Amino acid sequence: MSVIYILLTISIIVAIVFFVAFIVSVRNGQFDDTYTPSIRMLFDDELVGEGKKKTTILTKDKQS
Repeated sequence: MSVIYILLTISIIVAIVFFVAFIVSVRNGQFDDTYTPSIRMLFDDELVGEGKKKTTILTKDKQS
């Protein structure tokens, strides 16, 4: 039974450490990126589009 108390105490201490680390990172501005989420889908579409263009150009060259 004493092992459960020790493990519970250790897990609470670890949870508090991670919570404090999260609060410190939020206060330091670690998660303050307002630009990237708004354009993330534009970058994904361009990469997929460029890949398709390259494959269509290669298939046209092979056929002619």
